[in-house]
Amino acid sequence: METRKTKLGADHPDTLSSMADLAFTWKSQGRHANALALMEDCTQAQWRILGQKHPETLSSLATVAKWSS
Repeated sequence: METRKTKLGADHPDTLSSMADLAFTWKSQGRHANALALMEDCTQAQWRILGQKHPETLSSLATVAKWSS
């Protein structure tokens, strides 16, 4: 994710995908709080960059809701 941020920029769609991937990795490693925080950041960026109705934004919103419950 850091490499993509450096090369592509923090708001590039590929960087946002890497953020979501890392959040899922952390979740699978039991790092629930870190995963949720990163997914929330990712979702906010996706909302701003991709729009509120973009499929990736909607998927991330659903993930945040699921992980928060």
